[in-house]
Amino acid sequence: MPERRTVLIVDDDPPIREMLTDFLREEGYEILVAGDGASALDVLKKCAERIDLALLDVRLPDVQGLEILRAMAEKGLELPVIVMTAHGTSSTAIHSMQLGAYDYLTKPIDLNQLGMTIKRLLEHHALAQQVKTLQSKLNEHLIRERIVGQSPAMHEIYKLIGRVAATDATVLISGETGTGKELVADVIHENSLRADRPLVKVNCAALPETLLESELFGHEKGSFTGAVSQRKGRFELADGGTIFLDEVGEMSPNTQKKLLRVLQQGEFQRVGGNETLYTDVRVIAATNKNLEREVEEGRFRDDLYYRLNVIRVEMPPLRDRREDIPLLTAHFLDRYRYRPGYPPSKISDEALKLLMSYSWPGNVRQLENSLERAVVLSQGKLIMPEHVALDSPLMTDNLFNVTQRIRSGARLGDILREVEHLALEIAINQARGDRDEAARMLGLSTAELELKVREWEKQRLATLSSAAGQG
Repeated sequence: MPERRTVLIVDDDPPIREMLTDFLREEGYEILVAGDGASALDVLKKCAERIDLALLDVRLPDVQGLEILRAMAEKGLELPVIVMTAHGTSSTAIHSMQLGAYDYLTKPIDLNQLGMTIKRLLEHHALAQQVKTLQSKLNEHLIRERIVGQSPAMHEIYKLIGRVAATDATVLISGETGTGKELVADVIHENSLRADRPLVKVNCAALPETLLESELFGHEKGSFTGAVSQRKGRFELADGGTIFLDEVGEMSPNTQKKLLRVLQQGEFQRVGGNETLYTDVRVIAATNKNLEREVEEGRFRDDLYYRLNVIRVEMPPLRDRREDIPLLTAHFLDRYRYRPGYPPSKISDEALKLLMSYSWPGNVRQLENSLERAVVLSQGKLIMPEHVALDSPLMTDNLFNVTQRIRSGARLGDILREVEHLALEIAINQARGDRDEAARMLGLSTAELELKVREWEKQRLATLSSAAGQG
């Protein structure tokens, strides 16, 4: 036997309620009734999961039918509704449809027409729910294809991305450096309704305040030295799409104020300009800072924080999802072939055990760099423990002998650079991957530390490329 469907009838006229109740019961439906708006809202609150469809009179003695539709929309109730009224107007019909009504019938109700409309509506709604379920499963599959991991923590991330991607809600992605925040921003955009529009990225830590403001909002010709022509900012270029603000916690108070204006009103001015410009963008921000602490200590605006923190995606550190390390290892070994056309390198059980036992202060990015290096050192063959560097996220030897370097004829500048990078490694390890804390320990700003790390990474990769070429 097919499951009996439940219909909610909302009408203040008792004879009409009785007529509709008798007709629909004969058609095999379960019936709930409400004689006014307040009763209807109460029934919806208590029994929404049981109700398959609602017949809603527009004119009620207290809460109007359109207000009930609006309340249902605000609460996210995806309940099929047929609106009924004896005083039909075009504006009422339009407003009903805008608020999510499926159909609009005028009184007196033609019962045969009503029966066919209800049957068609329920079939359409069931099909729509099936499509939605299949699309949700497909989206989760696509998300997993882009982000590697099957741990419970990552499944929660997939679900959250699936729920938020199709909306325009502002997203704040937090987590330690190297956990994959930018990749999550990519996936949210790719699964959004703005996917065919640009995704524009800005690294807020990489630019000083004056350049960052110009990068975000653009500038007019002559607004500062070197501004030889008008330039559009990233918010203009991202119009209709998404803007990703990486390391948003590094913004100065002045730039924070201007960003808040964009978030609140969708408007801004170019540097040196007076014209107010408008943009329609979805904002995704990321930070490795504790923004709550930054707000408490007065370095980050609380109103901006609340605007950014509408949906929070907290990326777990790799040490909290170690079960994903074998999957990530296979993924990176497939990506970093020793030479084009070579099969992926294999990894020994002993080397994999080393990877599984390490705390990974540099997270997934550190694992990726370690495996890239291991592929080079093993020449694309079996990766053994000696090919895996685990001492730091910066991929240098944890200990080196200054005396040997001097005896080998190394220049002072080279030795000092190595000492500097060793100090960076030790500080980051001591801070368990917290770049803010490591910078504080070394008397640097986070932006200065990040710049030094990137310089060292470029130098390391150049060295590895050279070694691979010689091999």
